[in-house]
Amino acid sequence: MTGLLLSAGFPAWVQGIVILGFVSVFTLVAVYAERKISAFIQDRLGPMETGPWGSLQTLADILKLTFKEPIRPDAAHRFWYWLAPVLVFTAVYAGFATLPFGAGGAAASVNIGVVWLLGIVALDVVGILMAGWGSMNKYAVLGAARAVAQVIAYEIPVGLALMSGLLMVGSLNLEVVAQAQGTYAASPVYFLGEWDVTNIGGLTGWLAFRYPHLLVAWVVYFIASLAECNRAPFDLAEAESELISGYHTEYGGVGFALFFLSEYGKMLLVSVLGVTVFLGGWNTPLPNLGPVALADWTSGAPGTWAGILWGGGWLLLKSLLVVGLQMWIRWTYPRLRVDQLMRLCWKWLTPIGLGLFAVSAVWKVAEVMA
Repeated sequence: MTGLLLSAGFPAWVQGIVILGFVSVFTLVAVYAERKISAFIQDRLGPMETGPWGSLQTLADILKLTFKEPIRPDAAHRFWYWLAPVLVFTAVYAGFATLPFGAGGAAASVNIGVVWLLGIVALDVVGILMAGWGSMNKYAVLGAARAVAQVIAYEIPVGLALMSGLLMVGSLNLEVVAQAQGTYAASPVYFLGEWDVTNIGGLTGWLAFRYPHLLVAWVVYFIASLAECNRAPFDLAEAESELISGYHTEYGGVGFALFFLSEYGKMLLVSVLGVTVFLGGWNTPLPNLGPVALADWTSGAPGTWAGILWGGGWLLLKSLLVVGLQMWIRWTYPRLRVDQLMRLCWKWLTPIGLGLFAVSAVWKVAEVMA
């Protein structure tokens, strides 16, 4: 996506518009897919009336929200109330700038890409607090307090898991991290009657499979990212049975649509980030072995249109599989209590993350000393 635009010489603002359009279309498709997935899990049909098999139902809902009259509660603080959804969406949208969608496909390739991404996305906490306090509603205030405590707490295991992987590569630039997982000089492999000492590539180059402890790190990251996105079973900030709708209880129309767009945009964001760091990024999962190397014709040459299309396709496919896993978990596991949520973070995920970071440090030192 952005790789194609960069190759064609399009300016950054064009790339930004394309990413915004892609996130918007993804949200439409993802909401429809989640409705169908939840219906399948619960043995019902889901949307069926608007469009073929209900495929236009989400579009109809978005149009309805867009053209609704914006209504603000009398007691709400006008400035903070309207600024909150804009700030939350802007923070999530800005996070896509450093994500590489192919070789040379990041809109902003910076050496501290991960730090910048985590820092800018963390601003959505401020927007959530604005939404709760600015609404002047007790349910919104309680939902915002829960969300802020949850997001700030789970940023720690997210950061530890990511740093465990980045330490093995030695870079905070996400393009470098993805490139490092393209090939892996493995031990000799006996294949078709002869020893092949070339790079195996494929799954063996992905950090989650190249270093066994990083597979655990990806699991820690995935669980913590669910809490970061307020997804079930960590959706306490929007617990309908307790808080009506949490910090966006008083929102409707475009304001609620922005919160909705932010939630699904963040789901895609954390999925792409996890895939880039742990699951090979844009690289093909197929091996580079045998008379016909599967990796050769399913990855394309770096810098070419074929390479960008293949890379973007692999990255998108992996990321959508992770998004599907997020949806499946939502409709499978019950919501945790607040004390269970915090216990999982501070007594389990954070110590495990610290241990994984220590393992990565020792492993890296051993590699350098060898």
